[in-house]
Amino acid sequence: MAVYVGHRIEVPDSVGSPSHITWHPLHPLLAVASVSPTSGGSVDIYLEQGEHVPDSHTERSFRATSLIWHPSRLILAVGWETGEVVVLNKQDKEHHTVPPNHNAEITVLNWSTNGTRLVSGDRLGVLVLWRLDQRGRVQGLPLLKHEYGKYLSHCIFRPPPPGEDLVQLAKAAVSGDEKALDMFNWRKAGIGVPLKVGPQEGLSFFISVTDGSVHYVNEKGKTSHALSTENPIQKLLIMEKRDVLVVITENLLLFMYTITLEGEAEEILKVKLSGKIGHSADIILIDCSLLVTAMGETVLRFWDLERSENYVLFPDVQLGFEAGECVNSVSYCTVKGSFLCDSPVLAMHEESIYTVEPNRVQVRTWQGTVKQLLVFSEAEGNPCLLDVCGNFLAVGTDLSHFKIFDLSRREAKVHCSSKNLTELFPGLGGIASVKCNANGNKVSVLVNKADESLDSKICFYDVEMDTVTLFDFKAGRGDGRAVPSFSGQEPEKSVTEHPELQDRIPVSHFWDHSEPRLFVCEAVLEPNLQFPDQQQQTESSESIPDVLIISFFSTEEHGLLLQDRFPLPSTYQALLGIEVPHYYFSKKPEEAEKEAQVESGSVQLSQMVAKRPMRDFIGLEESDKTTREAMLNFSFYLTIGDMDEAFKSIKLIKSEAVWENMARMCVKTQRLDVAKVCLGNMDHARGAKALREAEQEPEVEARVAMLAIQLGMLEDAERLYKNCKRYDLLNKFYQASDQWQKAMELAETHDRVHLRTTYYNYAKHLEATAECNLALSYYEKSDTHRFEVPRMLSEDLQALELYVNKMKDKSLWKWWAQYLESQSDMESALRYYELAQDYFSLVRVYCFQGNIQKAAEIANETGNWAASYHLARQYESQDEIKQAVHFYTRAQAFNNAIRLCKENNLDDQLMNLALLSSPEDMIEAACYYEEKGEQMDRAVMLYHKAGHFSKALELAFATQQFGALQLIAEDLDEKSDPALLARCSDFFIEHAQHEKAVELLLAAKKYHEALQLCLNQNLTITEEMAENMTVSKESKELSEESRKELLEQIADCCMRQGNYHMATKKYTQAGNKLKAMRALLKSGDTEKIVFFAGVSRQREIYIMAANYLQSLDWRKDPEIMKNIISFYTKGKALDLLSGFYDACAQVEIDEYQNYEKAQGALTEAFKCLSKAKTRSPVEQESKLALLQSKMALVKRFIQARRVYSEDPKEAIRQCELLLDEPDLDSTIRLGDVLGFLVEHYLQVEEFQMAYRYLEEMRKRIPCVNLTYYVNERTIEAVHRGLGIPWNRNPVPERIRHNSMEDNKEVEEDVADEVEDP
Repeated sequence: MAVYVGHRIEVPDSVGSPSHITWHPLHPLLAVASVSPTSGGSVDIYLEQGEHVPDSHTERSFRATSLIWHPSRLILAVGWETGEVVVLNKQDKEHHTVPPNHNAEITVLNWSTNGTRLVSGDRLGVLVLWRLDQRGRVQGLPLLKHEYGKYLSHCIFRPPPPGEDLVQLAKAAVSGDEKALDMFNWRKAGIGVPLKVGPQEGLSFFISVTDGSVHYVNEKGKTSHALSTENPIQKLLIMEKRDVLVVITENLLLFMYTITLEGEAEEILKVKLSGKIGHSADIILIDCSLLVTAMGETVLRFWDLERSENYVLFPDVQLGFEAGECVNSVSYCTVKGSFLCDSPVLAMHEESIYTVEPNRVQVRTWQGTVKQLLVFSEAEGNPCLLDVCGNFLAVGTDLSHFKIFDLSRREAKVHCSSKNLTELFPGLGGIASVKCNANGNKVSVLVNKADESLDSKICFYDVEMDTVTLFDFKAGRGDGRAVPSFSGQEPEKSVTEHPELQDRIPVSHFWDHSEPRLFVCEAVLEPNLQFPDQQQQTESSESIPDVLIISFFSTEEHGLLLQDRFPLPSTYQALLGIEVPHYYFSKKPEEAEKEAQVESGSVQLSQMVAKRPMRDFIGLEESDKTTREAMLNFSFYLTIGDMDEAFKSIKLIKSEAVWENMARMCVKTQRLDVAKVCLGNMDHARGAKALREAEQEPEVEARVAMLAIQLGMLEDAERLYKNCKRYDLLNKFYQASDQWQKAMELAETHDRVHLRTTYYNYAKHLEATAECNLALSYYEKSDTHRFEVPRMLSEDLQALELYVNKMKDKSLWKWWAQYLESQSDMESALRYYELAQDYFSLVRVYCFQGNIQKAAEIANETGNWAASYHLARQYESQDEIKQAVHFYTRAQAFNNAIRLCKENNLDDQLMNLALLSSPEDMIEAACYYEEKGEQMDRAVMLYHKAGHFSKALELAFATQQFGALQLIAEDLDEKSDPALLARCSDFFIEHAQHEKAVELLLAAKKYHEALQLCLNQNLTITEEMAENMTVSKESKELSEESRKELLEQIADCCMRQGNYHMATKKYTQAGNKLKAMRALLKSGDTEKIVFFAGVSRQREIYIMAANYLQSLDWRKDPEIMKNIISFYTKGKALDLLSGFYDACAQVEIDEYQNYEKAQGALTEAFKCLSKAKTRSPVEQESKLALLQSKMALVKRFIQARRVYSEDPKEAIRQCELLLDEPDLDSTIRLGDVLGFLVEHYLQVEEFQMAYRYLEEMRKRIPCVNLTYYVNERTIEAVHRGLGIPWNRNPVPERIRHNSMEDNKEVEEDVADEVEDP
C-alpha cells in the first residue's frame, strides 16, 4: 500500500502501511500515520514533493488512531490506541503529552476554530476539552469532561456566527470614518442596540456516538441531544457558508441539517451516496461544499453539495498509480498550487507555471513565486498566447510576434528568436494560436483576418531552415512542397481530390508531445457556406460533416502529408490534443451525464474527457514504446506511399500477437492489402485463402467481414455484413456460427429468398443433434418433409406410418402407398392410393389384379388422362378397339385413337377425333380420306382446319365444292399465298361475287386489278376498300410515281362515284392538291374548303377557295367575306379582289344606300387594281378609268348631300348636274338623286318642281314603285299641294337581292371590311 500526492512520498524503511493522512490547512505539509505488524505505529511529516521532514518521525509500540493539524500553527495532535494524546510542535521540535484522562483508544480529536482548544474522545465515551497555549502545551485542568457511555466517533467545531470585523472597523474609525466611530458609540448613533461582534473563537461543537445520535455542546459546556440516525455515523462536516451540518452514516446515507443558534437541527436533505458499503470511509469537505470520499475502491468520489453534481476520479497509472490499487484515505492541501494571479493564459511544465503580464512571461513555482522573467520588447508586443510541447515553450504576442524557449535546463533559454509573422508572410492578420512541436523545430500558427475572425490558413515555420509555408483549407492545398497527399495514395495527389477538406476553417491545432512529425487540427465548415451539389446527392450518399479532425505528418523532405481524417464524433465537443497512440477530446456535458451508473441505485458519475485510438493503433493501445515507434513509422511510410519501407519498419516485430492485432486493426481500417501481409506473418493459410476467395464480393465491407471471421471478430463481421446489407452472407454467417435463431429471424425479415433453405439447414442441424421431433417441424417449414421425413424415419416404420396418417398429405400418402405396393400389400396400397387421389396408380393396380371393370369405372368417373391412357392400352392389348378408342379419347391421346380408327375403318369416329386433335393429325386424316376417294368434303374440311389452304383449295376446285371454297376464302388474308388469293378471286369473279373478288385481289396486293374491277362492275369504293388500295410511302411494292398514279386513279373513281371527300383525301395523298381542291369544291363543305386552302398555301387553291366563297351568300356572313379578302390577298389575285370590292360597293348602294361605304370599297378596288399585274394593260386601264368615274360620281353625290344643310342651292344644282351624266344609273341609283330633289322641293313648297321630278322618276324608272325611293307621305303631300289626285295602285317592284330590314347588321360589317380589308 502507498500514498500519492502527485509524487510518491519518500517513506523511511521502518515505516509500515499508512492508516491516516492529513494536510496542514495553511502549509504544504502532510502528516501520515502508519502501522507495522512488527514495530507498532508511527507518525511522519512530508513536504509537498513527498520529501520526508527530518526529525519528524514519532514511533510507539502501538498504533496511532487520530491525527489533526492546528488550524494555523505547525502543531500536530496525535491520538493513540492506548488513550494517549501527544502534541507535536514541528517548528520548535517539541513533543507535549496531554495529561492522561482516557483509558481506551482515542477516536475523536479536533482543534477549535482558532486552535486554543483541543477536544479528545475515546472508545468508552469519555469526552475532554483542553486549553492549549501557542506552543501546544496544556494549560490547567480540563475545561469540561463528559461521559456519554458509548463509542464516540466524530467531533466537529461549529464556526463562530458572523459579526463585525473589529480590526477593519477600527482602521476605518482611525482614518476618520464618522459612521465607523458612530458604530463604536452606538448610543450616539441612535441605532438602539449595541454593536454586535462575534466571539473571537467558535467553542461550541457537535459530537457523534456510535448509536447514531449527535449531541451539541455549547460555549458554556452544556450538552444537549441534537439529532439521531438509524445507522452509526461515519463523518460529521460543517458547511460554514450556509451553517449546515452534514451527517454521513455507515450505510452511506447523507443528511443535511440547518442549525439554530441553540444547536437544534432540522433535516433539509437525505440522499444515498454510491460507494462500497462495509468499509471504513475517509471523507473530507473541500471549500465548504465539495465532498470527497475514499472507501477502499479504485476511485475517488466527488459530490458538489451546492450544485448537486457528482463525478469520480480515476487515478492514472501514467502518473505513478498502480493498476487496481484501492484508495483508503484522502486529504486536501489548500496551499499546494494555489495563488492569486491575473493572467489570461496559463501553461505548465514540470515544476513550473507560466503566466503572462504586459511585455513579459512569468515563470512561477507551484506556490506562485516568480523565479524567472521572460521579457519582450515593446516592438514585440505583450505575450497573449502560451503553449508547451515537450521541453519547448511557444509564446505569441498581440503584435503578431512569436518566440520559442527551451525549457530542458534549469532556466528557460531562447530557442528561436522573435519572429514577426507579418514580415514572414505579408497580408496575414494577427496570431490566433501558436504551437510548436516536441523538437522545437516546427511552429504552427493560426491567424486572424482583419475582422478578427479565423482565417482558413495555417502557417508553418521551420526554425532550422527559417522558412515559412502555408496550408490553405479554402483551396485545399498548400504552397510549394506543402501539398498534402492522402494516406496510401501517390504523393503528387493533392488534397483538392478530397473535397471534404476544402472550404473549412481550422479552429484548433496540436503537435504530439513525443512525436515531432505528427500534427493534428480541428476544422469546421466555413460559416454561411452553401454547397449547390448537395441537393443532388443520392439518398445513399453521406452528408458532409460539420467538423473534421485531420492529422498530418510534417517533414522537411516531404512537406505536409495528410495522414488521416474523420468526423468529430457527435458525443464529443472539441479536440484537446494528441499523444500517440490516442487523440483526446472533451465530451459534451449532456453526453457526459449519460454515462452508466457505477452501481445500481447510486448517483451517476461522469468523465468530461475521452480518448480515441489513432487509426493505425486500434488494438495496439497498450503496446510498448518499440512497437509504437514501429507502428508510427509504418503509418508514415504508408502515408507517403512507400510500402517497402512501411513493412520494413515492422518486420522486426516477431510477436504473433502484434501481427494479429495489426490484422484486427485492418478490420477497423478496412485495409485488406495490409491484412494479407499480416495473415502471412501469422502463418494463417486458411484465412489468406478465405480472404482471396472473398475478393469476388463487390462490397468492401463483405470482404472485410470475411477477414473478421477468420480472426474470430464475429461481432465486427456481423456489423459489417449489416452495414453493406449483405443479408445472404450474414445468414450464412449466423448458420456457421450456430446462431440459428438469428439466422431464421434474419431470413424471415431481410433474406426471404433463402428462408426455406435456412429452415432446411436448421432441420439438418437438429437431425444431426438427434432432435428429430423439432427437425420434423422445420422440414415441414422448408417444404422438404415429403422426402426428408420418410428418409429420416425409414428405420422406424411405425413412427413413419403415424406421421403419414397425421399429416394427411397426398404426396406422403402416395409415397406410403408405393412403399406398401413394393411390399406386395396391394389392399393397403389401394387404400392409400385412393386417399392420395392417385387414380393412375389405382387403375394400374386394378389392371394388375385383373379387375379391369373397376379400373374403367375409376377412369370414367375421374377423367384422369394417365389412368385413361393406361386403361386404353389394356383394352387395345385385348383387341377391344371401341373401348380403347374411347379411353384414348378421354386421355386426349387423339393420335392413338386416330390410328386405331384408320386401322379398323371407323371413318365416322375418325372425323370427330381429327377435328379435336392437332393440325398434323388433321392432315393425316385428310390424306386418309383423300386416298380412299370417298367423303372428299371431309378431306377438304380437314385440310382447311389444319391451315393447309392450298391443298384444301386445290381439292375443292377439283371436286367443285363451292360452299367449301366460300368458307376457305373467308379465312384468307394478306398473309396468304398471292397465287391462292388470285385463284380464289378469279373463282368469285366467274361466279359474279365481285366484292369478295375485290377483297381477295387487295389481299393479294393486285391494286390495279381490284380498282379496274370496281370500275367495270360499278362497285362503290368504300373507305375501307380505298385504304386497302392505298400503298404507304415506306412500301417498296410500287415506285413513288406508280403509287401516286394509283392514288389518283382511286380518287378519279371516287369522283365519278360522288365520294368527293374520299377523292380529296386520295388526291392529297397523291400530292395533287389542285384536284383535291376541285373535289372538295364539289362536296360543298365550306368549312373544309377554308381549312384546306389555309393548310395548302398555294396561290391557285387560294383563288379557287375565294371564287367558291363568292358563290355563297357572303353578304349575310362577314366571316366568309373576310376569308374571300384574305384568300385573294394570299393568292395575289388583286384584280379579282378589286372586282370583289367593286361588287361590295354595288351592294352597299343597291341594298343599303350607303354611299360612304361604297366610296370606301371603290377606293380599295382601285388600289388593288392599280397594283395588279394583268395580261392586258389596256383592259386594266379601262377598268381603272371606269372605277375612277364611279368614284367621282359617288363622291359628287355624297358631297351634294353633305353640303345640303349649309348650301341647299349648291346641293340641288349638283344633283341636277348629276342627272345629266350619261352613265349615272350604272353607278348611282337614279331614284336616289330624284328622290333627293323631290324631298327638297317639297320642303320649300315648290310643289310643281317636286311633282315634275316625280313624273321624271316615273318616266326614267318605269317599272319601280315610287315609294321605293320616295316616302309615301312625301308623294301624297306633293299631290295634295297641287290638288292632284294620287293613284295608290303599286307598280311591280324591281327585284332586289336583300331587304334593308334584313341586312342592317350585315350592312355595317361589310362596310367595315371594305374600309379596312
